[in-house]
Amino acid sequence: MHAMRRFPLLLVVPLLVAACGGTTQPPSAEETAVDTSPSSSPSSPPPSSAPTDVVRAVEDLSATLGVATDEVEVVSTEEVTWRDGSRGCAQPGMSYTQALVDGLRITLRAGGQTYEYHSGGSQPPSLCEEPTE
Repeated sequence: MHAMRRFPLLLVVPLLVAACGGTTQPPSAEETAVDTSPSSSPSSPPPSSAPTDVVRAVEDLSATLGVATDEVEVVSTEEVTWRDGSRGCAQPGMSYTQALVDGLRITLRAGGQTYEYHSGGSQPPSLCEEPTE
């Protein structure tokens, strides 16, 4: 008698599975197409403060050297992930948060000399006279 109760269940289960599954058609060529063209944009967006940080660095160096901002050349900007809160400019005797910090390495030139600024986290860019990374 127990086997008789399972028989109707065995008939109903395949019908339910078929009804839930719907049709399984392969995706069209449009749905599976992959854009293989080269992209001019970076793979990850730059930090939202990137332009602001570059302007701040230029203004800071200009004020520090006592020159006009147009005498400060932006040599390069590089997105980096600093290993800790020192932002690649650790000072002896200081302790820093041990967390990765996204930021920028900004290289400027003025009066024939090159200067490196580091930014990241919620801190404004600062001159790094002796980079540690």
